[in-house]
Parts: sequence; C-alpha cells; structure tokens
Amino acid sequence: MALLANLLSFIALMGLVLVPITLAQNSHQDFVNAHNAARSRVGVGPVSWNYTLAAYAQTYANKKIGTCEMQHSYGPYGENLAEGYGEMTAVEAVNFWVSEKKYYDHRLNRCVGDECGHYTQVVWRNTKHVGCARVKCRNNWIFVICNYDPPGNYAGQLPY
Repeated sequence: MALLANLLSFIALMGLVLVPITLAQNSHQDFVNAHNAARSRVGVGPVSWNYTLAAYAQTYANKKIGTCEMQHSYGPYGENLAEGYGEMTAVEAVNFWVSEKKYYDHRLNRCVGDECGHYTQVVWRNTKHVGCARVKCRNNWIFVICNYDPPGNYAGQLPY
C-alpha cells in the first residue's frame, strides 16, 4: 500500500513538473532565443520582446482560429506566419523560417531555388523588436505569427 501511495505521489509530482516545461516551450523568451540564435550566426545584434507587437500578433492570430488560413495581416510591421499539425512550438516555427537560409544567396542578395523571405526577416539587421502569438485552430492545427519592428525585407537592401 505504501508503494502505491509513493508511486501516485511521484506521478502527481511529475505532472506538476512537466506542465510548466510544456508551457515554457512557447514562452516569449523561447521566440526571442530562437530568433537571436539565428541572428548571432550571421553577426546581427539581438532582438527583444515587444508587448505591443505581441498584442498585435495575438489579435490577428485570434481571428485565424476558425480557419487557420495562412494570410498576412498587411499591417505596419514585418511578419512571418507558420502553421503546423501537432504542437508547432515557438522554436519549431522560428526554425522553420530559418530553414530557408539554404535558399538565400548573400552575394546576389536574392533567393535561389525557393522562398527565403521568412529567413531574411528573422535576421534583418535593422529589426530590433519581435512579438509573436500562437493559437490552436478549430481544425487542430497551430497558427503562429511573429511581427517585427522595424520591418525588414526592403528591396535592394542586404539583410546583414
């Protein structure tokens, strides 16, 4: 009986420990750290979290819960969108955008072979602030949006 009580206590304790870990995988610091890891690899300074950008992102993400439609807000900020089935954590979303690096030719300052604009926004040298949001849509997909200020991806300018 004591063994069973100890086992149940252990399971309950693990539940308390694991819940914050799961939630922490989508904290604003997770978004910031993932962006800054990519930025540091190309010698660009860090971004910091901005609550105004995050509120803008959350408001827009909330509008996408019904459809999870990948459509930009066309607002005043730079913007990256991602969606995925399962969890699509903060880090996974940023890494998805950063995976476009292989298509960016810095010497030519253009995408070669596929899209790379999400990557160049992540590492845009003049961008100082980021704010992101993540929602679960009715179709069980996850919709992720990050907004950037100042925005990037200006024609003719190098991101770094």
